[in-house]
Amino acid sequence: MRSIWKGSIGFGLVNIPIKLFSAVQSSNLDLDMLDSKDHSKIHFQRVNEKTNKEVPFDKIVKGYKYNDEYIIIEDKDFEDASPEKTKIIEIENFVELSEVNPMYFETSYYAQAEKQGLKAYSLLLKSLQKSNRAGLGRFVLRNNENLCIIHPVNEVIVITKIRFAEEIRDVEDILSPESINISKKELDMGLALINQYSDKFQIEQFKDEYHSELLKIIEAKAKGKRPTIKKLKPIKATGDDLYDQLMQSLDGSSRKNGA
Repeated sequence: MRSIWKGSIGFGLVNIPIKLFSAVQSSNLDLDMLDSKDHSKIHFQRVNEKTNKEVPFDKIVKGYKYNDEYIIIEDKDFEDASPEKTKIIEIENFVELSEVNPMYFETSYYAQAEKQGLKAYSLLLKSLQKSNRAGLGRFVLRNNENLCIIHPVNEVIVITKIRFAEEIRDVEDILSPESINISKKELDMGLALINQYSDKFQIEQFKDEYHSELLKIIEAKAKGKRPTIKKLKPIKATGDDLYDQLMQSLDGSSRKNGA
């Protein structure tokens, strides 16, 4: 596995040299777009919408639409606006991980200590574990400044990129049900249903079944066959009354759990 970033974590006046490795990988199947006639690959072209002619890559510029006109952004503009290149993930403060809204999380990287930083790395790791805190910092990756959470996972420090506050859209345009009245018995049943289905978070129990089944179809078609895939049938309530639906949900959960 190849590292994607080299630098250090700034822990007070201590610099911990590290390498970052991607901690995630896609489970999606790599599908190509093909011409249905001869299965040749489809390539995309950069075409001028007015002339319908292809534009050479070296003739393409980037622009931002401002007051119905495009402002061209040149290389120097990107350089002037880009954060100072630094190889330090500076921990600015420590927070409770539970305080970070999951909407902010992006992607995660494993941080591996260089040999000369093993002791300092171990100190930070154990301090995070003991305090139940996570570091909040920022670093530059691919010319972009990123916020990140520095937190322990098992015996490794993980750097998880998080979004800036302005990247989260406001909810004002989303229809809110705050004006709808919920009776006490309906709320009690809702809470009972949550308790009935409550369990420990065990992510390994959940598999990407869609892509697994799709791969079975691909492998079977390669052999000239077509497999039979079992499809789940959704269970429908017998009526529209919310309370009755909750009662049926609880009854179904009880049978499922052998109660």
